[in-house]
Amino acid sequence: MKLENTKAQMRKGILEFCILTILKRGDAYTSELLSVLKDAKLLVVEGTVYPLLTRLKNAGLLSYRWEESTSGPPRKYYALTETGELFLKELNTTWGDLSFAVDFIIMNKK
Repeated sequence: MKLENTKAQMRKGILEFCILTILKRGDAYTSELLSVLKDAKLLVVEGTVYPLLTRLKNAGLLSYRWEESTSGPPRKYYALTETGELFLKELNTTWGDLSFAVDFIIMNKK
């Protein structure tokens, strides 16, 4: 079993949750999302994020709008929909339960 594969799977498993959480703070375009993820040491590439954003949009969790940019081509800004906010609320609950369970197992000396 390769460690890098397991680590990559762990990151992929929380990427959707992280992107929705970032967008809860406000609309963002892909480069902004990538920057926040990289600052958090969640190293992802555009090729991973673009299909995920499309999937989230198709699921009704995100909407987008085009906005003109003063420094290049128009940018596609993503935003949470009402459905996306409800979905994120459920993910927050699940994350709390999951992180408690993992911390419990890690800290348990038995």
